[in-house]
Amino acid sequence: MKLAGLKSIENAHDESVWAATWIPATETRPALLMTGSLDETVKLWKPDELTLERTNTGHCLGVVSVAAHPSGSIAASASLDSFVRVFDVDSNASIATLEAPPSEVWQMQFDPKGTTLAVAGGGSASVQLWDTEKWKLIATLSIPRQEGPKPTDKNSSKKFVLSVAWSPDGKRVACGSMDGTISVFDVARAKFLHHLEGHFMPVRSLVYSPADPRVLFSASDDAHVHMYDAEGKSMIAALSGHASWVLSVDASPDGAAIATGSSDKTVRLWDLGMRAAVQTMSNHVDQVWGVTFRPPGGPGPRAGRLASVSDDKSLSLYDYS
Repeated sequence: MKLAGLKSIENAHDESVWAATWIPATETRPALLMTGSLDETVKLWKPDELTLERTNTGHCLGVVSVAAHPSGSIAASASLDSFVRVFDVDSNASIATLEAPPSEVWQMQFDPKGTTLAVAGGGSASVQLWDTEKWKLIATLSIPRQEGPKPTDKNSSKKFVLSVAWSPDGKRVACGSMDGTISVFDVARAKFLHHLEGHFMPVRSLVYSPADPRVLFSASDDAHVHMYDAEGKSMIAALSGHASWVLSVDASPDGAAIATGSSDKTVRLWDLGMRAAVQTMSNHVDQVWGVTFRPPGGPGPRAGRLASVSDDKSLSLYDYS
């Protein structure tokens, strides 16, 4: 397996690019790459030329997360302004605006069926689940407070929820916190199941394996990527190689590899069979906040694609084979 650079866009945004995801292809158009930036905009790009399809405005502070509905027709962007904007991909018409208290909107992800949007709740130490039909809040998955003599504010700040991921069967939601803990929830019962231990610094990104609903990957400021059996509560492997914080992780659609982005300015490709990094890409000159594999399906040739975004304002596209 390898990555080959296809194209980079310098100054893709006016400020740092903090978020990226692919919008799945529909019957009428190919998959699009969606990026979100500190410059308060969301941009949609056409592969492989990375031509700018549209720029969406509507936030009054930086965009921290973007999410795409599995249908490819709806997307969402979350901002430091504490609003989530849900919009129609092809017309940019606003569908809903979800409001949260300050610093309670971080990463988001739609569930595999597209019925629910999970939002990492930051300082609320919880994950909010929004129904995608009426855009109503249907559940709050709260991390239980640790037993102690006295619950303190300091305790809850450590549980600040940064990242969220759905299992491929839609039965579980995992979230990563500032203190390094990962919490796993049973969605149907809205019940906390257990913590996954091993990180001691913020977990900024999580992704389940598309090949195995039990396997969860985490990226942390401790410079490690962990591979967990999320049901059996055990760590399968700890992958080291980055020289600094690991800010983003994504799994390849074939389940054979993961890619990571780091504040060491590199993108790494990891072979899960070998449990080792097999390639390092160094085309960014600042920290890499997002890596995202294109989902399978859609018209046209179906080559593998990975995109990365960075504080250097640029966007890079790679062939994955």
